[in-house]
Amino acid sequence: MENSPQYLFLASGVNNGEGFWIVGIKNCDENILEDENLLDCHRKELIGNESANDILLAINLNINNLLNELKNKNCLIETPSMGFSFDIPLEILENIFDFWLDIYKNQEDWEACLGLLKVRKRIPLTNLIESESLKGKSKKWAIRIESLHTYLPSSPRVEKLNDPMW
Repeated sequence: MENSPQYLFLASGVNNGEGFWIVGIKNCDENILEDENLLDCHRKELIGNESANDILLAINLNINNLLNELKNKNCLIETPSMGFSFDIPLEILENIFDFWLDIYKNQEDWEACLGLLKVRKRIPLTNLIESESLKGKSKKWAIRIESLHTYLPSSPRVEKLNDPMW
């Protein structure tokens, strides 16, 4: 049971009239769309439980990095009560999902990319790339990971208003 096959999935859903994206894991014998909140499954891969958990962690970290960057840039992104905002296009989420699923197939590349993703949580990788601090495969993966964080919504930035003095 420890490494039994699981479905790693990307789905859309609605909860109390609020749309969201979700990346998760379900048991093989469980139909993903049996969940009353889920509408459509966009990606579904059958893989071992340990692998599914590792990949899910990377995908969620990547998406959270992206959301934090958008928040730091004062972009208007809705925060649903569950999952990720519909403000992020499906194509962006599919690219993130596909990248981490694919890179997991090579342990050496996986470890390098996961390390770079963790660094990316703290600082953009562009400075490391431009300063020639990274070489070879690390530079190649840093460029690819940075590209997974480049989405900017077309909605206007939210300007913080100063509270009145009185």
